[in-house]
Amino acid sequence: MSDELILEEFLPYRLAVLSHTVSTTIAQVYEERFSLSIPEWRVIAILGRYPGLSAVEVAERTVMDKVAVSRAVSKLLKNGRIDRQFADADRRRSILNLSQEGRRVHNEIAPLALQFERELLEGLSADDLAKLDFIMEHLLQRARVLGKD
Repeated sequence: MSDELILEEFLPYRLAVLSHTVSTTIAQVYEERFSLSIPEWRVIAILGRYPGLSAVEVAERTVMDKVAVSRAVSKLLKNGRIDRQFADADRRRSILNLSQEGRRVHNEIAPLALQFERELLEGLSADDLAKLDFIMEHLLQRARVLGKD
């Protein structure tokens, strides 16, 4: 490793470019076919797996900031893709669930997302995928440790 910072070779930059490229590529499908933004799809995807979460819990599970989640939730409520109820014990805590329309959208997009993932990973062996998973998990854990310093 060199002591010179070359942006195009700097791992955090390369990861950001990869993440942005992958997200925007698949987001075109979400936008064109379903009029959904990336944060809106993430809310739908997480509520599809974990119904009955609050917006704060959605933010925690998706690692999105609360403002982005709040905007996505507002738009999804307005478009009838999620429903909101209030907890009996704490009226300030809202509980979010997919509406019938939200479930339909989820069930249409999920296979497209999985197909995109398969195509993205095409050409990688099972061993490559295991290494990639290990490296990603390792980097995530290291970043969390370094973030606490």
